[in-house]
Formats: sequence, C-alpha cells, structure tokens
Amino acid sequence: MKNKFSITLLVAAAVFCSTSVFAQAVKVKPVKSKSGSTEKVAPTPESESKASKGSAVKIPVVSSDEVTDAWSAPAIDLKFAPLPYGYDALEPVIDKLTVEIHYDRHHRAYYNNFIKAIGETKMASMPIGKIFSNIKEMPDAVRNNGGGYYNHVLYWENLSPKGGGEPTGMLAEMIKKQFGGFNEFVQKFNDAAKSRFGSGWAWLSVDNTTGELFISSTPNQDNPLMNSADRMGTPILALDVWEHAYYLKYQNKRTDYIDGFWKIVNWPVVEQRYSQIKIAK
Repeated sequence: MKNKFSITLLVAAAVFCSTSVFAQAVKVKPVKSKSGSTEKVAPTPESESKASKGSAVKIPVVSSDEVTDAWSAPAIDLKFAPLPYGYDALEPVIDKLTVEIHYDRHHRAYYNNFIKAIGETKMASMPIGKIFSNIKEMPDAVRNNGGGYYNHVLYWENLSPKGGGEPTGMLAEMIKKQFGGFNEFVQKFNDAAKSRFGSGWAWLSVDNTTGELFISSTPNQDNPLMNSADRMGTPILALDVWEHAYYLKYQNKRTDYIDGFWKIVNWPVVEQRYSQIKIAK
C-alpha cells in the first residue's frame, strides 16, 4: 500500500435512489427511537435501519452475478453516495480524520476512477455484479476501482454510531447453526481479518450455490462476487483492513482496530442484506 498519509486514492461503491443512497442499497427503513421519533445523524441526516425478521431459517441461494436489486442498474449510472453519518460519529472506534480521508478521498477516488474506466465501453451498461462475475477478463483499473467503490459502500453502510451487540432473527440462527455461536463466529472472522497479509478485506457472505454463510478474506479491492475469489458469494458484512482504514489511530495495531469494529457494526443493515438475498428457483 502507498504511504498511509498520502491521499492518493482509488474509490468505488453503489447507488441507491431514496433519500439515502446507502439506505436504498439494502432497502432499509428508518428505525424509531424509544420516544417514537425517527433518529437522524448529522451532517447528512440518515435513518437507521430495521431488519426484517423471519420465523424460520431459510437458506437463500443466489446466482453468481446477482447482488441486490439496487445494484442492478447499469454501472455507469451508479452514484457516489453520501456518508450516512458525520465524520466524527464513529469515535472513539474510528477517529474523525480517518473517516474523512477514507471516505472523501480514498472512496471517492475509487468511484471516480471506476466510472472513468468503464467510460464508453460495454461495461458501462452492465450491472456491477455482472462485471464482477467476469472480473478476470476485465482491465485492472476496473477490478481495483470497481471493487474499491462497491466494497466501501458495504463498509460504511454496515457501521453505525449506535451499532454493536449481536444480530437477531434469521441471521442469528444461521450464524449459530453454521459457526456454533456468535462468539465463535467473531473469532473466525477476526482470524480472517488479522491473517490477511498486506491490504485487503474480511467478509461474511452467502455462498452462491449452497446458500450457506461463509467467512473469507480477499486481497486489495477484490470481493467474493468476483470470479477471482477462492469462494464466490454475496457479501453481507465487510471489514476493510487496508492501513488507510485505521493507521492514523491504531498505527500497526490492526488487532485493536478489528476488536473495536464489533462495537459499531450495524446489525440491522447486515440482517436486511441477508433477508433480501433472493432465493433461487
């Protein structure tokens, strides 16, 4: 990775057409506070999401190039979404300056470079999931910047100043069934994030063929939707372990950053992603 304090970036993420572009990607609804009022966060007011609950565990099976309906638009039409909370909202886990640089420089650059890379090509009219499912045939600029754009949308969206705790409902049941329990899941996820050599990501995804949950790690800006992945799937939880995501606060202490991550995970959004994965016919 390049100098952590240089702000040479590469960015990328998705589009959603409601009041919050981020919220639309998973079609989340505003969550109400105990007083009954809808909570918002500055400087960009956004609604917290509420997961849909299922009475029984159903294993979703998705096609290899399907992400969610919100990502089905032509890639050239995808937008750079506003951050769903203030730069300082994730403190003390992630500091204000890191969020500002990470989002407004790194992430934005990935988006700009992705749109530039697909330009007047046939990729412009393809949904981003289709691009990813054929990524080994795509130029490096599309792979790196498209991945960086998409990955960061998931990352910012699955963080919340009111996050933490544990998942509920259908997702909680599947985590218990497949990993033995929430603590066991966290340990395996942490291991994937800590053991990623150099820059990359840790993921919780749904397998495209079996519908099972699985944990994985990818290098650079790759993700499980890409046909370059060891195991393909639809990601529902993303953790950025590039140094630009944590170095200003944690320096080389990646483990501390990973441990802090669980205090700000927006489980309602993760649950909503999981519940909205379409079941294959």
